[in-house]
Amino acid sequence: MKDKSVEYILVDDGSFDNSWEILQKIKQNESNITIVKLNKNYGQSNATFCGLEIAKGNYIVTIDDDMQQPPSEIVKLINTLESGDYDVVYGVSDKKHQSFFRSLSSKFVRNAVARFIERPSQTTSFRLIKKEVIQKILSHKSNFIFVDELIWWYTDSIAYVSTNYSKRKVLKSGYSPGKLWKFFLNLIIFYTNFPLKLMIYGGLFFSFVFFIAIIGLVIAKFLNNTPLGYSSLMITIMFGTSIILLSLGIIGEYISRLYSFQNRKPPFIIKEIKK
Repeated sequence: MKDKSVEYILVDDGSFDNSWEILQKIKQNESNITIVKLNKNYGQSNATFCGLEIAKGNYIVTIDDDMQQPPSEIVKLINTLESGDYDVVYGVSDKKHQSFFRSLSSKFVRNAVARFIERPSQTTSFRLIKKEVIQKILSHKSNFIFVDELIWWYTDSIAYVSTNYSKRKVLKSGYSPGKLWKFFLNLIIFYTNFPLKLMIYGGLFFSFVFFIAIIGLVIAKFLNNTPLGYSSLMITIMFGTSIILLSLGIIGEYISRLYSFQNRKPPFIIKEIKK
């Protein structure tokens, strides 16, 4: 990388500690560093989107600040991209130093997203992207951004290279199982129509089940003189009502997301930037 000019963009995603003061001290001694402080915490993908918007290079590398992916591994990404003329290269590793529940949650989210969005599950935040792809991604202005899905939409020229993965030295991951679950729900609602399909096919399934049940009750009535009791009637009404309320809830969630999108809320707001 000695023959390449490099710029560094460090994004403070609304931290509550002294991260911004540390970034300012780093900036004082380095001219090729841009530091950005967001107005609040917008999430990893939105903060990454902010960095991509500011970056000017032909190759853009995204990497977390926990240093679990050593910056020295960036050379592998560049060599892989140039050797195969790829648009995007992901640095992946099978050996991640995480707790059992954190690993299980991450694996579930990755596999579920891959199934619902029909994309590969081998993705990480450590990636190298060509400028041409970045320019297409930046045309999206939603208040929730999923960078990987946008990458997959614009190119399938993607490679994966094995990289080292170090143990986290300080603090814990900001992605708790609860936050991962919330992130997963946002992905499903913003980037898929799965909940709507669930309503359609679920409605057809339960309609069929109740149709069979009604036939059974009618036959029992005539053959065994079994009364159609109050309990069975109430159970049918309550279960049918619950399905209707669930469907209305899903529709309401989509309307809420559409309302947010129509309001053109930006994916992030910069509070301060120093170039």
